Amino acid sequence: MKKKRQHASIFIIGAGFAGEEIATEIKKKGILGRVEAFLDDDPAKIGTTRAGVPVFGPISNVEKVMKQIPADEAIIAIPGARQEDLRRIYWTLKRADFRKIRLLPQISQIIEGDAHLIQTREIDPRDLLARSPVPIPLKESLEYLKGRRVLITGAGGSIGSELARQLLTGGTQRLYLFDHDENSIYEIEKELRLLQEEGIGKNAAIVPVIGDLLDPEFVAFILNRLKADVIFHCAAYKHVPMLEMNPVEAVKNNVFGTYNIVQAASDAHCRRFVFISTDKAVEPVSIYGASKNVAEQVVLSGNGSDAEFMVVRFGNVLGSRGSIVPLFEKQILKGGPVTITHPDCTRFFMTIPEAASLVLKAGGVGKGGTRYILDMGEPVFIKELAEQMIRFYGFEPESEIPLSVIGLRPGEKIHERLWSKTEVPEDTGFTGILKLRGNGKDEIDIPLLLSNLKPICFYSRDRHEDYRNRRSLRRILKEVIPSLDEKYDEPKY
Repeated sequence: MKKKRQHASIFIIGAGFAGEEIATEIKKKGILGRVEAFLDDDPAKIGTTRAGVPVFGPISNVEKVMKQIPADEAIIAIPGARQEDLRRIYWTLKRADFRKIRLLPQISQIIEGDAHLIQTREIDPRDLLARSPVPIPLKESLEYLKGRRVLITGAGGSIGSELARQLLTGGTQRLYLFDHDENSIYEIEKELRLLQEEGIGKNAAIVPVIGDLLDPEFVAFILNRLKADVIFHCAAYKHVPMLEMNPVEAVKNNVFGTYNIVQAASDAHCRRFVFISTDKAVEPVSIYGASKNVAEQVVLSGNGSDAEFMVVRFGNVLGSRGSIVPLFEKQILKGGPVTITHPDCTRFFMTIPEAASLVLKAGGVGKGGTRYILDMGEPVFIKELAEQMIRFYGFEPESEIPLSVIGLRPGEKIHERLWSKTEVPEDTGFTGILKLRGNGKDEIDIPLLLSNLKPICFYSRDRHEDYRNRRSLRRILKEVIPSLDEKYDEPKY
């Protein structure tokens, strides 16, 4: 005899529009579980019913409610919650011993009045570590993309895939997912199609494009075929110590790949081109930072065409692939030690959804030929971040999970900056977005620089001795970027 499925008993935290939408969806589908109660802090809601479910409160009383109505899972459906409130709610639910705690994304990811169960996910440390995000009215921000064709390079990466999720909700006509990594494109396309099945952006055409930005003929061909109105250029190699060991490939991919798509976008009469940059491009000491510094100037040099070419620069995002949060997570789960490079090391952090929302906003309000920076708030001490993560997993720093200082890795700084000494941040009138005014002293002769770098990155029979010459690469870059680290012991090849 087939065993009858046990449905999960669910509490929804937050009896607003989002909570009601999710309760109604669970009830309609029937097999996902049963919503037993809402919990809310609003006295006007406590004692009422929403979607046929009673509302209890305040949230701090959850353990008492659990004694009357046992539950397995909790869904936090307060997408506008401040970070300190989210932390308080999480630890209250944790003490109540729910088997699973899920979270509906921040309000920036949800079009007003439209929330879906598929958008929830199990809560993790990055949701509690970040500051309270800048509220972005996504529907209004995406108005300039309604009915447009939008192409994302690096669409399988952390920022690219989040841009795709948010664009899906905004009425984009065609969404082109460009990447050279087949697996990452497969994953994000599959996720977007599942969202469409649940009614999110169901009218948008999703088009995966596998290709290499280093193939200029293909890039020109595909952009002429696709007729993209707006391009978000996220694709880049980004891991600082790894690229110090592979400097030629860093410059080849990040600089020449950017040059190829800028040229193709200009020739294909793209309307807007938004380049995703990094704080490591500011007075860079690493090859990665230098490559992004040059790439910024490549993008801005394309602004003589019909398109608006702009740069959006920001710091670290919590939880991106290969970043510090997933590394700390693995180290904690194996019992430590958690490794930090320097006790005084700081970084700017924001969540991936907040960064993507602000990038989309900047892409709409920004002007060509301009660098923009996202307001990252105050820098965070990496040591404090590690300690917070250890506590999230229920351990005490040092006494249970040790911390180990390993020293700065090649190409790393103790502190990063969002603008250089020759740049001045100015208000744009839009929350969370600043523009940079420069004095031109950092500008590089891009055609000359690319001409000097090309025989190092691409084989040429008459310049074969230059091919893959790391010392020549660093010397050429240091002539135009004096802050770049010297490496006297660097091998020639």
